[in-house]
Amino acid sequence: MIVITGATGNIGRALVRRLHGHDRLAVVRRPAEDLGGPYAMADFDEPETIGGLLSPGDRLFLNSGIWPGFVDAHRAVIDLAAAAGVAQIVAVSVRDAAPGARLGMGLHGQVDAHLRKSGVPYAILQPTGFMQTLPRDVRDGTMYGSYGSAAVNYIDTRDLADVAAALLTSPVGPDREYLPTGPASLSHEQIAAEIGKALGREVRYVNLSVAEMTAHLERQGVPQPFAGELAELQAETGNGGWAPTTTVVAELTGHEPRTWQDFLADHKDAFA
Repeated sequence: MIVITGATGNIGRALVRRLHGHDRLAVVRRPAEDLGGPYAMADFDEPETIGGLLSPGDRLFLNSGIWPGFVDAHRAVIDLAAAAGVAQIVAVSVRDAAPGARLGMGLHGQVDAHLRKSGVPYAILQPTGFMQTLPRDVRDGTMYGSYGSAAVNYIDTRDLADVAAALLTSPVGPDREYLPTGPASLSHEQIAAEIGKALGREVRYVNLSVAEMTAHLERQGVPQPFAGELAELQAETGNGGWAPTTTVVAELTGHEPRTWQDFLADHKDAFA
């Protein structure tokens, strides 16, 4: 059986649909009849509820949002999966994840390190940014950031789900980290222009200094020190390090990553 945590998020929902016809179980925190398949209620805040769903030979998709208990909960689920004798864990991480790195990269880095030492066969997906996060960043036709002018890569979460599905339904391979990317990387000014074309109206990107972006995030309700860390992370992401692309999506799924035009055609109603 394939056990899918984070099943109500963008990646999880796409993966549940992609695995239609396979023996799968979606893990949710509350009833989710719209998933179109079997589900069980369990919670990362109580890792044993997830561990109790696992049996020898299962494949586990490990994914969730970030919260204060993220590292401890994910480590606990990995340990419970090892005790249950699962055949493989496919985990969603992030590009440049490493213990001690900023924000989610540091948290994921700690979990990734624990998984590598767990003894459970694994595949760690370390994608770039998600296209599906962009609608929340565009307000009144404007996107703010401290990325500068360098290109940054984004991937459609449906492609990430396709990669996960390929790994979860193929024979377990060697332990490995994968760096799936989306189509050609664009600067945020170019991304704003593409969004504007799809919406039929002007969308502009306004680049701010780290200090200005920190203040902007604080006005949006993001508390310190997270506002400052996020602004600095954007500046670091925009140094060109997140521009390179890979062939992982095509190699594992047999199709090229979805283009910006594909994503925007399907999600333009999500932009305010």
